[in-house]
Amino acid sequence: MSVRGDSGTWVNILHSLSAEAEDLLFELNDPALTRVLPEEKDVASWSKLRELFECQALPGSDLLVERFAPAFAGFSLGGVPVLDVRPRNWKERSKVAIYMHGGGFALYSAASTLGRAALIADDTDLRVISVDYALAPPATFEEIRNQVVTVFRALLSDGYRPADTVMVGDSSGGALVVAVILELCNLGPGLPAAAVLISPSIDFVPAKSTAETSRASFVTERSIAETAGEKEPRLSRPTTSIAADFSKGFSPTLIQGSKKELLLSQFFGLYRALDLAGVAVELDLYEGMPQGFQFRSPDALESKLARQKIRDFVLFWLAREVSSERNGRAMRGISNVAGKKSGKNPRQAAEFTVPRHPWKNSLNARGTT
Repeated sequence: MSVRGDSGTWVNILHSLSAEAEDLLFELNDPALTRVLPEEKDVASWSKLRELFECQALPGSDLLVERFAPAFAGFSLGGVPVLDVRPRNWKERSKVAIYMHGGGFALYSAASTLGRAALIADDTDLRVISVDYALAPPATFEEIRNQVVTVFRALLSDGYRPADTVMVGDSSGGALVVAVILELCNLGPGLPAAAVLISPSIDFVPAKSTAETSRASFVTERSIAETAGEKEPRLSRPTTSIAADFSKGFSPTLIQGSKKELLLSQFFGLYRALDLAGVAVELDLYEGMPQGFQFRSPDALESKLARQKIRDFVLFWLAREVSSERNGRAMRGISNVAGKKSGKNPRQAAEFTVPRHPWKNSLNARGTT
């Protein structure tokens, strides 16, 4: 089955999809009709484009907010504007999720994506801090990344530990999560307990170097097509490269998306890079769904499965950090006693191994895919 638009057939709909998923695909606009991005220095045109996208996103966001009924408030952390989103019957006050919205670093805001933060909060029962980072242009990628790092550090100052936090990002927000965690590895304050990357947009434009530059970062699918044959793309996107060094440490990661997505190969590339570096990582793909289906059609069977997987993954790693801390204290106590009795070094007496991917059995036991 296929959907036809003014420009002809452009998306196939599998017969195996749920009815809700089919409805969602029928309603999608043809990406070939996407507006061309303004020139980088055309501030007025960028302002109009952002206003248009905000207006288009708000109705869908409002529906999610009305449905999940979170408590939310806007303020700043470390001078960075955020939305503090708290789920209904909020009880888990010792943990927090940091959410980074998508939009190619140039579009949308914490306000127009409040519904997505509300869904994440409701599904995980966690407080969600949605970062309303500055947009490019004129903001640079480093400035955007550093704003999220500032928010993370501000939460640590408020009493959270790194192990009490998780990071969630969709599309370019997923790329931002990766960049922030890599930066935290360099800075040394500790890493989040887990990272969830929903359709992360990594490495749109091949870079001459894996090092990040200070140029503004923003793209859409349209601009990828426009610049695919150019030697020097008009809009460079020097975000996080799959070739980055993940061996220094990285949070357990769930990469989630659809097999229909433009950047599917990038999901596999990132998964492979993390896996080769010894990072606990899972790639969770769904047939025939559009980008962001978890938010666009939350009641579709595919979305329910994906949302449950995110919840299980996040809560498993948050609980594991608590368990590891308790076990560590217990093991240190046991090893001290054993060391005294045996005359061995307490550290030698406490050695043990942990399965590399222990959460998979937990997830499978819950019936997720």
